[in-house]
Amino acid sequence: MPRTGPGSAAKKTLLWLGVIFAALALLLGGGSMWSNASWTPKLALDLEGGTEMILAPQVQGGSEITQEQLDQAVEIIRQRVDGSGVSEAEITTQSGRNVVVSLPGVPSAETRDLIQASAQMEFRPVLAIAAGGPVETPLPEEQLPAPAAEPANASDDNWITPELYREFESTNCMDPATLEASTEAAPADQPLITCEPGTGAKYILGPVEVPGSNIADATFGMSQSGQGASINEWGVNIEFNGEGTSTFRTVTERLFAFQQGDPHNQFAIVLDGQVISAPTVQGVITDGKPRITGNFTQESAKALSEQLKYGALPISFEIQSEQQVSATLGADQLKMGLVAGLIGLALVAVYSLFQYRALGFVTIISLVVAGVLTYLAICLLGWSQNYRLSLAGVAGLIVAIGQTADSFIVYFERIRDELRDGRGLVSAVDNGWKRAKRTVLASKAVNILAAVVLYFVAVGNVRGFAFTLGLTAVADLIVVFMFTHPTMVLLAKTKFFGEGHKWSGLDTTRLGAVPLYRGAGRIREPGAAPVRTKNKAAAKEAERRMTIAERRLAEKQDSLAGSGPSTEKEG
Repeated sequence: MPRTGPGSAAKKTLLWLGVIFAALALLLGGGSMWSNASWTPKLALDLEGGTEMILAPQVQGGSEITQEQLDQAVEIIRQRVDGSGVSEAEITTQSGRNVVVSLPGVPSAETRDLIQASAQMEFRPVLAIAAGGPVETPLPEEQLPAPAAEPANASDDNWITPELYREFESTNCMDPATLEASTEAAPADQPLITCEPGTGAKYILGPVEVPGSNIADATFGMSQSGQGASINEWGVNIEFNGEGTSTFRTVTERLFAFQQGDPHNQFAIVLDGQVISAPTVQGVITDGKPRITGNFTQESAKALSEQLKYGALPISFEIQSEQQVSATLGADQLKMGLVAGLIGLALVAVYSLFQYRALGFVTIISLVVAGVLTYLAICLLGWSQNYRLSLAGVAGLIVAIGQTADSFIVYFERIRDELRDGRGLVSAVDNGWKRAKRTVLASKAVNILAAVVLYFVAVGNVRGFAFTLGLTAVADLIVVFMFTHPTMVLLAKTKFFGEGHKWSGLDTTRLGAVPLYRGAGRIREPGAAPVRTKNKAAAKEAERRMTIAERRLAEKQDSLAGSGPSTEKEG
């Protein structure tokens, strides 16, 4: 028959832990070979240095910026910068006018664009589309569109004047200078000639019908079929507020009436004066929750959803100055933090060996396993989520050493309590684990809850501290359940630990174990007194744990020993 005992289950658990480590290592190794992953964690601004950009606000219409608008701008820029993870960026205001953004390392062109893309977002109907270059053969004068009446709605061609069409013909969206000029804000109640970067298409758009401020949320994900099954197509979901839902329903009713292929069937999403998407209307949207589909990748769908979600900023910004800044703490402080962590680890190791002898090596190895697991997780998060390790994060890792050791101490003490009660080591490990895991789970649940709350209410480096604290708590649970306990199950079957060698840390004599009480005044060894030990602490512990029958027997033997030799028979 196949073995299904505790030892076999423990080996399987350790094997699964090895599979997890191998998978993480292979993923990180593959990322370092074919992408920008690294075997070293990314460092935050205080440890690596980076780039400082001063953003000058530009308010539409030339009005003065208010403190509320500036605060909103800071918060939205922070969400944009940190949208892919904890990047440890510092975003502050300067003199009540400018916004200072300090980013670790050298920001990519995409990050710069994301920071600058801060103007109001607009939804405009499409009136005309053409290729991006200037028209080689302009329309004759008699064929130019001419308004016959006042425009009835935003999709009315009467918005297109001869002068506007001539400008449209001469616009060259393949010229970078044209793209830069098209970022200037246009009046919301007037038509707009603009470009779509990437495709090179140029548009004539009607007046604004739905402002970006009406967007309540935007997400991205895989599209679903009519039966609810996921299909291999990425899409972007928009959710409007009450006002936007009503307005967008009216817009889609009008646009859906146009034939497919007619540019009037499309609406353009405009950010910073440029078209970021121009989807066609395939139905009337009554619930204010349209879904944009097309040739999206995961990255492009995510980028569009972030632009939609954070695009309703009442003011726009331009980078006024940009300079490289050195690390405020640098390599020396990082080295000191790591030294502090090694000292803490060494003290825990010394205490574990002193208190638990050979059993202390299980604590040390468990800490090493937890450390390697946390390190791999930090490197992978740095690659996939742009997580950066700050000095506050290093402090969170150091604090986690003690919290992780607490889990092992709780478990080992439960095992030793079972041994003091007279059980064998295999039974003590089983019963001790049943008692210890509830305590460990409750303790780590509190740690994770505190880390989650701190992460969401804090900003900057404090979020990094909270993140590492929560990450190490999860790693601790994995190690305790998948390494420490299975290891103890296997060690309990060895001669060194199972027979309670004096250097094992599980010596029943040193622990002050008492014979197991069998009931009716009988103990394991009839007529034998509890074992005397030279260890005073163990003797007191043994005396405290005596049953009434054992205590009376010990007192009787003490009285007989004190009275000297006697021939008198008892009873």
